[in-house]
Amino acid sequence: MNKPSRSFAKPLRDLLGKVVGETFTRQGFASAELVTRWTEIVGAEISAHSEPIKVQWPRGPADSFPARGSGTGTVRGSAAGWERPPGVLVLRVEGPAAIEIQHLAGVICERVNRFLGWRAVERVALRQAPLRRPSRTPAKRADAAAAARIAEGLSDVVDDDLKQALARLGAAVRRS
Repeated sequence: MNKPSRSFAKPLRDLLGKVVGETFTRQGFASAELVTRWTEIVGAEISAHSEPIKVQWPRGPADSFPARGSGTGTVRGSAAGWERPPGVLVLRVEGPAAIEIQHLAGVICERVNRFLGWRAVERVALRQAPLRRPSRTPAKRADAAAAARIAEGLSDVVDDDLKQALARLGAAVRRS
């Protein structure tokens, strides 16, 4: 009698990679890394006030775009000679920072194209809206004096590590 082979759980990255990749493709992104590595691509100052929404590509069939160096008009030939014209990167920008991001549009295009390795983006379009990512404010530390006072009241707890953890928790709850 044959035993069924043991099935192992697939890594989450393998399953989500396909789903997320399809979503990014529908939004026009040539690479999902444009979104996931936005801070590395454009720098911390620009990424703090902007995030990519989508890339809008020119409409038309892929074989109707002129080949590099062929001039204007439609050129028919081998697929190797076709070049896709650059698209428009649409960014969500916080209202007060929009004018600064608009002035840095050339820098953003240059950095995105350098990251992708080809002239993918020609210009930047801005959409003013609040950013969707949560702000990263550091958590406030509990007051050490309050934690010490609370620890004194925990005489029933024998374990010192547990007592200190409960004291810090109590001080944080009291503070908020």
